[in-house]
Amino acid sequence: MLRTDEILSTIEMLHAEHLDVRAVTLSLNVDDCAAPSADQVCRKLENKITTRAARLVEVCNRVGAKYGIPVTNKRLAISPVCTLLAGHGHAAAVHVAKALDRAASRCGVDFVGGFSALVHKGITPADAVVINSLPEVLSQTTKVCASINVASRKAGINMDAIHQMGHVLLKIAQATASQRGFGCAKLVVFANIPEDNPFMAGAYMGAGEPEATVNIGVSGPGVVCSALKKRLAREKNLTLGDLAEEIKITSFRVTRAGELIGREVAAELGVAFGIVDLSLAPTPTVGDSIGEILKTLGISRVGAPGSTAAIAMLNDAVKKGGLFASSSVGGLSGAFIPVSEDATLAEAVGAGHLVLEKIEAMTSVCSVGLDMIAIPGDTPPETIAAIIADEMAIGVINDKTTAVRLIPVPGAKPGDYVDFGGLFGAAPVIEVRNAGASDRFVHFGGRIPAPLQSLGN
Repeated sequence: MLRTDEILSTIEMLHAEHLDVRAVTLSLNVDDCAAPSADQVCRKLENKITTRAARLVEVCNRVGAKYGIPVTNKRLAISPVCTLLAGHGHAAAVHVAKALDRAASRCGVDFVGGFSALVHKGITPADAVVINSLPEVLSQTTKVCASINVASRKAGINMDAIHQMGHVLLKIAQATASQRGFGCAKLVVFANIPEDNPFMAGAYMGAGEPEATVNIGVSGPGVVCSALKKRLAREKNLTLGDLAEEIKITSFRVTRAGELIGREVAAELGVAFGIVDLSLAPTPTVGDSIGEILKTLGISRVGAPGSTAAIAMLNDAVKKGGLFASSSVGGLSGAFIPVSEDATLAEAVGAGHLVLEKIEAMTSVCSVGLDMIAIPGDTPPETIAAIIADEMAIGVINDKTTAVRLIPVPGAKPGDYVDFGGLFGAAPVIEVRNAGASDRFVHFGGRIPAPLQSLGN
């Protein structure tokens, strides 16, 4: 049972330390919007979304103001659009995406996720329509986000799909070249995609979910960093175990506050409350940074030896604190390291301390993967595919969600600086070493079989 006085005490203590509810995401099942013609699909889709989500922004703002914690993003997620596009073609996919964009704008939400396909074991004609339409969809809409699941613990890694995504990413970058390839920031390639993730661009509603549900993402890197600094200033001779305990306690408090807001929003909307995603998601705001936490933990240069161990400790402590606070934990729930969205990480990349290979190593112990990383626009598609395959392998072997959100910046070289604006932040273009050296591996194609650990039954 959530005690209001406990929550209010926590809010009062953390009010000035970048505590927010990063995202309230209303997820809707739209399978009943299928129809013989694209026009009918669009009409049904817009009607359902604008009816069910009409009050989302207003309710989030009111509940956030009530408790003094802002809801930074209000978002929608739908069941995978590939279901609606079965039997339809490329033009219908673009038509449906624009309908989603219109509906999201009418509701006043920031983004709508679920332009998705699950292809970890194979690609259906409807999946192919979704994938092939992405360059047009993501260049001709502003609020639509896409996700493609190309690997899973049980199915292995679909290398044919990954190879295709390498080419698609470059096409999206070229289609949004005037925005420095920003369309790619609205696409995530997953292994083991979660069905209840509230964060964009990977949010979608899974098959096992109810008709409508509210999922929330609570963020607080600034809160955690502040708590650690206060503990270090107050006490001497602390160990890493002591600092992990401080992270755990802070995560507990943040989760309790966030769940209260999420449950109240769900109740006012008359829908089920789903999950709290515990993820520490940074923003470009100074002080609201995972990199800053690592520095507080004694890693003076993020990317130096010890960085992976520090992020592992952080991730574990966040999970333990959040799980103790709530029985409704889901989504991704860990620590994000999106380079352009974290000022300290971006600075470390610019200084040459944090390289692509080290980021990949860090993703093996945290959530979620290679996120918001700008790469040279002339990176070969096979090399992009190989980078994706590496990250998918980490997810499949370790039975965790991993993801890739790479942004090939047209015309950019390593060291060039790109600014995507707002919460998407800015970062230097990172060097991709050994480009072209994986071509033969990628061209073999097929499916990398599921690992021995998948035989859990």
